Amino acid sequence: MSLYGGIEGGGTKFVCAIGSGVGDLRVETRIPTTTPRETLGKVVDFFLKQEDILGPLDALGFACFGPLDPNQASARFGQILSTPKPGWAGADVLGRLRSAFTLPIGFDTDVNAAALAETLWGAAKGCDPVIYLTVGTGIGGGALVNGRLLHGLQHPEMGHIRIDHDLKTDPFPGICPYHQDCLEGLASGPAMEKRWGRKAETLPPDHPAWNLEAGYIAQALTNYILTLSPEKIVLGGGVAQQSRLLPLIHQKVLSLLNGYLQVQQITRNIQDYIVSPGLGSQSGVLGAIALAQAALKHDQLTV
Repeated sequence: MSLYGGIEGGGTKFVCAIGSGVGDLRVETRIPTTTPRETLGKVVDFFLKQEDILGPLDALGFACFGPLDPNQASARFGQILSTPKPGWAGADVLGRLRSAFTLPIGFDTDVNAAALAETLWGAAKGCDPVIYLTVGTGIGGGALVNGRLLHGLQHPEMGHIRIDHDLKTDPFPGICPYHQDCLEGLASGPAMEKRWGRKAETLPPDHPAWNLEAGYIAQALTNYILTLSPEKIVLGGGVAQQSRLLPLIHQKVLSLLNGYLQVQQITRNIQDYIVSPGLGSQSGVLGAIALAQAALKHDQLTV
């Protein structure tokens, strides 16, 4: 049985795990995200030590926060691009792993990897296209279309789309350093905390924050539905898991679509169409394992 290493690289922590796939994660650790040198050094040390215990890995998968360059033909492949995360812009995160391991390494965004994992093993199993949107410290989206993770000029940046912002209803200016009141600037966890003076998870279920938040997310999902026509949308991230939010999103998406799409998955079963992750909090790290599996398969096919 092949043994894979998976890395879910986030803005606050890196989750590293080793296993053969879903249902078989043999060891897992969390490393605080500090500087690229320190964080990636600890990641490398973890896998080297675990190889002494569990045996050699067959491949690694790295599902990383972005923006990043996923184009293997690019000179910047494997690098973090214009992130506001201090010290990480321009970091060659994949290069650090390649210098430490002579293994096939799969590399993509954390949200693309989560979309892959949910399609293979989770709430979107058997569906295509699929969108995975995380709403938490930031907002990001990944997509699987025609069996492949979506890339183009770069990768999807679903958290930075422009949405309607009624300043009379919500005078909050937004916090995105690039766009101010894009989706992430208005609806991420830090945006909610700055607007209301409290972390999202401490707000009561009847707080007006949830109606506003659901409205912004529903606007975004409506745009994605009309653009990519996904068969399933999976909502991850800490903010999106608040119990009051998902039913409100369902209602508001139906209202915004206003009967235009007469498909049963939406009109009758929207609660089964826009869903929480089937893999829970492990979508990202299992997505990294899936990237490792794909990297090994590609390596074997090209030998």
